[in-house]
Amino acid sequence: MRRKGRDAGAAVLRWLQTRSLQSRLVTAYALLILIPSTLLSTYLYEDIQQSYVEDARLKSEYLMQSEKQVIVNQIETMERAAQLPLSDQDVRRYLTEQVDPTAAELVDFNNTAYANLARIQINNPALLHLRLYTANERNYEIWPIIFRESRVRKQPWFKLTQGLGERQIWYFQPEEALQDVSATEEDPPKLSLLREVNLPKDQHIGVVQVDMQLDRFSPRTFGELQEDGSQMLLVTRSGVYTRESEEALPPQSPVIQDSASKLRALGDPGEVPNIADGFFRYEQAGKSYLMIYTPVDRMDAYLLNAVSLEKVLKDVNRTRGMLIYANIGFVLVLALLTYIMNSFILKNLKHLADAMKKVRKGELQPSLPIRGGGEIGALAHHFNKMTQTINELIAEAVRKQALMKEAELRTLYNQIDSHFLYNTLENIKMLAEIEDQRKISDALTSLGGMMRYNFKWTGEYVKLKDEMRHIENYIEVTNIRFDEPVELSCEIPKPFMELEILKMSLQPIVENAVKHAWQELGEGERRTFRIEAYEAEASRIEIRMTDNGDGLDPQRLTELNEEIRKTGDDGPGSAYTGVKLGGIGLRNVHQRIRLFYGAEYGLFLESEKGVCTRVVLTIPKVLLTGGGWDE
Repeated sequence: MRRKGRDAGAAVLRWLQTRSLQSRLVTAYALLILIPSTLLSTYLYEDIQQSYVEDARLKSEYLMQSEKQVIVNQIETMERAAQLPLSDQDVRRYLTEQVDPTAAELVDFNNTAYANLARIQINNPALLHLRLYTANERNYEIWPIIFRESRVRKQPWFKLTQGLGERQIWYFQPEEALQDVSATEEDPPKLSLLREVNLPKDQHIGVVQVDMQLDRFSPRTFGELQEDGSQMLLVTRSGVYTRESEEALPPQSPVIQDSASKLRALGDPGEVPNIADGFFRYEQAGKSYLMIYTPVDRMDAYLLNAVSLEKVLKDVNRTRGMLIYANIGFVLVLALLTYIMNSFILKNLKHLADAMKKVRKGELQPSLPIRGGGEIGALAHHFNKMTQTINELIAEAVRKQALMKEAELRTLYNQIDSHFLYNTLENIKMLAEIEDQRKISDALTSLGGMMRYNFKWTGEYVKLKDEMRHIENYIEVTNIRFDEPVELSCEIPKPFMELEILKMSLQPIVENAVKHAWQELGEGERRTFRIEAYEAEASRIEIRMTDNGDGLDPQRLTELNEEIRKTGDDGPGSAYTGVKLGGIGLRNVHQRIRLFYGAEYGLFLESEKGVCTRVVLTIPKVLLTGGGWDE
């Protein structure tokens, strides 16, 4: 995936590079507007979305707390209704009586204790039923409150009451069912509070049942007060209960079951105290829900409100769509306006590009008629100056070409003259050999080599070994006129012989030493000239040329070093700077080295009076064939 992204980015860059400047400007302006607006729109959308979700959560929490208060009030009503039969002494005596009551006792019970039981249901119209099931077969049934247990022992909830002791249970009947005992008409969906009657202790004598319709117990959970896009549910250990409708989520749906499992994992509120309210998000099948819950510890249950965020964010999604369309429309309008404006702005630039194409084809027009300021006007001005300069350079090149032709003709004449000299020297050499004058023959051979080296100027650079061969020829020729010949000593590593060096950069130094180093030669002294090469650094070579001549005093040495580094053409003559060979002197050699190699290279003189004089030549370590020393 990352490689595909890089390939796509490279393709976009290639496409942009092939477009015109106007197209790239329009694209750049569009991106400059689109990217910030998209980021801002995304930020605003996320902020609005969070605001809507937070408002929906606060509203749902408020409704849920209101519903929880209703449930708590109804629980208290049902618990009080269930407690009164257990606390009435006459009712307890009636249930535990082991002999049949007399008529007077029945009338008295009916007018007092039973009237109190009936008054409970009359005073609490939210109650559907208050029933007392007696296990004593001697007791008379007094409808619609007191019944024998034998009527309900087959009911599924009856088994749950066995062994309750002081506890109570809640039993949901979310669907309509036949009444347990009193009639044949159907009971509405209801919730039953069941308690066991143990009098005396641990002796089962009956069951108290208090029923309430579910839509009265929790109007928003089971009634018609459901909010649009939300659904309240009661989650107990035994199941999940809510009003079933076409719009509501069924209790068996994965959304409800998974959320109920999360709540049951928290524990029963009655067993685990201090369970706080909370909420969580649930995603399922591309739909998002906000699950808000609160514990109902009086019945070990949770009140859960499932809010569909799809409906909550319906307006937000509509706003997001409007933002997207607005951004696209704005960018398109901006691109069109930018294209039109750039057409006027870049018109002169197009004329300049067309003129450059003509120049490339060789059509040099006198000037480009573009007026106005700004960068394009400046470009046009410089373009006109450039074409004028090109015309002048072409004219100068034509003149130089004519001069070069003339120089070539003169070179041909010089070649004819040099060949005449070579042939003449060769004839003299043959005569010397015939006369058995070997010394004269060797000197003529060296002189011919020097002449060929001087006349054959095919380039500025030669190999160090060629320059050394030229110096050897020069010494051979020079030694003819000295009684004490100059001894040449070379200590140059063989790999250095392939280094690049400027032609005629060492020979002038040797010539100056031969002419001026040995003004006064003592008896028994010999002229020696030593050439050494060292690797000074990783990228440069030092060639040290030392004679055993008279040497220089410190003041004169300083003056000579300064003279060598002067950039003027003329200067005071001296033994080491004024002498020239073929127009090339020491200062000229120094300036040529700096010109071709750089300011950090060149000549430097060292001397000790009466001992020696040394010229240090620094050059880069570069092979003549190109590349560095490692190659």
